[in-house]
Amino acid sequence: MRKDAVQNRERLLRAARQLFADQGLDVPLEEIARTAGVSIGTLYNRFPTRDSLVAEVFADRVATVAALAEQALAMADPWDGFAGFLTGVCELQAGDLGYNDFAVRGAALEGDRGYGLMRQILERAQGSGDVRGDVTLTDMAFVVWGVAATVRATYKVAPGAWRRHLALALDGLRAGAARTLPGPPMSVAQTRAAMREC
Repeated sequence: MRKDAVQNRERLLRAARQLFADQGLDVPLEEIARTAGVSIGTLYNRFPTRDSLVAEVFADRVATVAALAEQALAMADPWDGFAGFLTGVCELQAGDLGYNDFAVRGAALEGDRGYGLMRQILERAQGSGDVRGDVTLTDMAFVVWGVAATVRATYKVAPGAWRRHLALALDGLRAGAARTLPGPPMSVAQTRAAMREC
């Protein structure tokens, strides 16, 4: 790319990162272009769809989550790895409303690397007897979704409230707290459909 094209792309990414962090993923693309000091046509030339812009903006966060998952799997204690991973993901969500939205919309997407790593973290903690055996990855998607809703509702008035919500959820996931759950878990397809509605 020409130097000016590279600069425009970087300005767009900077503007999108900031606006997404402050307002969430539904920021109008026109506002991103205006903040970057370029035309909407320039934005669409660099990023043909909102999804392509979002993917580029959060590529570093996706890599960070993968690194958190690798760290969790390397920890000696499976529960510490499990709880530490969820806490790390929620910390990323709490610091950036855009990533918070991204985490909800991307939760439980079967087939990506993060899904596979989360499966390993969960199965390892279940295998050690720390996490109740009837928890599924779709259940975990709703834990992330629940914390995301807490982040969005409280980020101005009580920014750390999500930590209490997560602690309550983690206690409910412990094997020692297990009681029979009502009904079966949702399927991946049902979970995806529900996530599209948010």
